[in-house]
Amino acid sequence: MEYRQLGNSGLRVPVLSFGTGTFAGKGPLFSHWGQTTVKEARSMIDICLEAGVNLFDSADVYSDGEAEIILGEAIKDIRSQVLIATKTSLPTGDGAMEAGSSRWRLLRAVEAQLKRLQTDHIDILMLHGFDHFTPVEEVLSTLDTLVRDGKVRYVGASNFAGWELMKSLGLSNQLKYPRHIVHQVYYSLLGRDYESELMPLAQDQGVGAMVWSPLAWGRLTGKIRRGQAYPKKSRLHETASFGPPVDDERLYSLMDILDEVAKETQKSIPQISINWLLQRPTVANVIIGARNENQLRDNLGAIGWKLSNDQIQRLDNISSQLPPYPYYPYHIQEGFARINPPLVRYKK
Repeated sequence: MEYRQLGNSGLRVPVLSFGTGTFAGKGPLFSHWGQTTVKEARSMIDICLEAGVNLFDSADVYSDGEAEIILGEAIKDIRSQVLIATKTSLPTGDGAMEAGSSRWRLLRAVEAQLKRLQTDHIDILMLHGFDHFTPVEEVLSTLDTLVRDGKVRYVGASNFAGWELMKSLGLSNQLKYPRHIVHQVYYSLLGRDYESELMPLAQDQGVGAMVWSPLAWGRLTGKIRRGQAYPKKSRLHETASFGPPVDDERLYSLMDILDEVAKETQKSIPQISINWLLQRPTVANVIIGARNENQLRDNLGAIGWKLSNDQIQRLDNISSQLPPYPYYPYHIQEGFARINPPLVRYKK
C-alpha cells in the first residue's frame, strides 16, 4: 500500500480508503447503494486492513446515521488500528437547527457522531458543505474548540466552491485556527470540473483531495456500452438524478478507450479509472465503495501498478472538457503561462 501526506499536514493516509455509503442502506438514495450489515462490514474491513487500507469514510447523513453505527460496531475492538473520517453539516432533520455548521449544531452533531462511532475522537472531520448562514469565524472557532478538546484530530471540507474554501483557509491563517487539510470532492474521468479551480487552489494552499465517486456514480464499472440499455439492476435508474449530468456519447467514447487500455493492461475498467485518478495532482486518496467482497477486492487491485504515459495521455485526451471562464478562453491564461507557467495548464 502506498501512503501519502494528507495536504499540508503530518497525517499519512493510504491512497485508497473505504467508504461506508453501502452500510445499512436506508432512505431514497442509500437504499439503492447496498444494505451492508455489521458482520459484512467487519469482513470487508478486515480485507481492507490486510491490504493496508486503514482509513474509513462516513457521514452523519449516510442512512440517517446508521452507517456510522455499523462502522462503530464493526471497528470497536480494533479502533487503534484505523482512521475514521466523517462529515457533518447537511440536514439530518426538518428542524431549524438540524442543518449547517453553527456552533450549536457542530458541537451537538460531533457528540452524536462520537456516540454512534463508539469512539472518543474523530480523526478527520469534514464539513459536508459550506454554510452560507453562519459566519466563517464561528465555524472555525468551533472546529478549533473540538480540536483543542481532543474530540477531532484534523479538519477538512467537502463540496466547497473555490472562494468558499479560500475564505475559510484565509481566516484560519489570520485567526490561527486549524486549517482544512483535505477537500473531499467529486472527480472522475467523466467529471473533471475539479481541475479548473479547485485543483490549482489545492496545489497553492496545500490541501489534499479525497475523491468520492471515482467511478462516476457507477458509469465506469464496465457495464455500460454504446447501443446497450443500462443494466436492469443498475442503481443509476434510481440515483442518476442525485449526481451531475453526463453526456452519453462522451461516456461511450471514453469506454472505447478504456476497453483498449483494459486489453493492454489486463486490468478492469474500475481499476484503470481509479489508477488514473491516483496519477493526478493533489489527489491524496480515492474512496472506494463495495457491496460485496468481490467488488472490494477488484477495487483494491487499482494500486500496485501504473498506467503508462501513453495510456494516461489517451485517457486525458478522450475525457478532456473545456474549463469555464475565466480559465477559458485559453488566451487569457496562456498569456501569463508564457511568462510564468502555472501549476496546471489547459491545452486545446
